Amino acid sequence: MGIRIGLVSLRTGSRPPALPAGFDSPEADQLLLPDLILAEVAYVLESFYETPRSQVADTLRAVLAFQAIQVVDAELLQRAVEIYDAHRLDFADAYLVASAERTGVAEIASFDRAIDRVGTVRRVEPE
Repeated sequence: MGIRIGLVSLRTGSRPPALPAGFDSPEADQLLLPDLILAEVAYVLESFYETPRSQVADTLRAVLAFQAIQVVDAELLQRAVEIYDAHRLDFADAYLVASAERTGVAEIASFDRAIDRVGTVRRVEPE
């Protein structure tokens, strides 16, 4: 939650609220960023703030590179950002494609034809 507030405050210029107790302690030098929150950051920056996709991708890369941020699978998220930026998919679909690539899944069931732009997986229209 703190990460999302921090990114939004950078865009709006407003000051973020005070962090909860313990977040500013010397022991709290790393924050876990769940994948879903990174997707939400992409969505908010692109839809609400109308940030260009390339800037959103650069911001997501910067968040992932920040040493205090820990994620479960950095390579998966970096690949999702790459797909999001290069193939112009929304972040959720880019994450889906990156997950399929990572696990060796060759087909994705989806109505979203934008996935067809990525050559590493095959989209199958659900019946």
